Amino acid sequence: MRNPRSGRSSRHQRNQSSGGREGGGAPAGSCWLFGTHAVAAALGNPRRVFQRLLVTEGDHPALLAAREAGARLTIEPELAQRAKLDELLGAEAVHQGVAALVKLLPNLTLDEALERPGPVLVLDQVTDPRNVGAILRSAAAFGAACLVVQDRNAPEETAVLAKAASGALETVPMVREVNLSRAIEALQKGGCWTVGLDAGGGLLDGPSFEGRRVALVLGAEGKGLRRLTRESCDEIAGLYMPGDMESLNVSVAAAVGLYELARVRMPSTYQPAATKKPT
Repeated sequence: MRNPRSGRSSRHQRNQSSGGREGGGAPAGSCWLFGTHAVAAALGNPRRVFQRLLVTEGDHPALLAAREAGARLTIEPELAQRAKLDELLGAEAVHQGVAALVKLLPNLTLDEALERPGPVLVLDQVTDPRNVGAILRSAAAFGAACLVVQDRNAPEETAVLAKAASGALETVPMVREVNLSRAIEALQKGGCWTVGLDAGGGLLDGPSFEGRRVALVLGAEGKGLRRLTRESCDEIAGLYMPGDMESLNVSVAAAVGLYELARVRMPSTYQPAATKKPT
């Protein structure tokens, strides 16, 4: 077992262009977001810089949800026909009548992200933006600190990713690193116990990690963890699956892994948050 180590990682700057469609539609350093949850969450994120905000109705649910959450709108919404949004985003985009042109979120260093509480997720060449978005959603649900990805083998910040994340892109930072093995080493020096989620090890047992901060490392579907990534982890563990399937979609595996880590803190009875004030 390795001892906790301390260290710093360097900031990796991006210079890119991405948009609502796959392949363009927004100036460099910006992207289109669409969908009620994604845009409402962006409106509630003080780090977001808006360039345009298009809605098909003045009282769109995204605006109402943002205001109810206490967000202050920093841009005047523009009324637009649905056909205009289809033209901007592509006919296949399920935009729900709202779209926003925003600046890409500022980068965080790994050290900055580790100041946040919770486990860490590391993705080894997971390239599907829908999978990454779904993983961000699970990360937000289980209180993960951040998502660490290798910059050149991870999807850019786009509307597709943001919509799959259902608002989690605004609350869980994505930390982009040049070298994933060095990032894993930095996590270890920062006090994280790195667990590669893959076959060939023991079973992932959440309670056994009590008192330790865990970074779960997940590989791409089909290929799994690369050799160097696997060798960089403190240990390898798999998920208990008594059924006939031998593997899970990577986003599902991330959710199950995070649930297992959270199990030790699970209350004996579950009480959902109150939806209205007691009378």
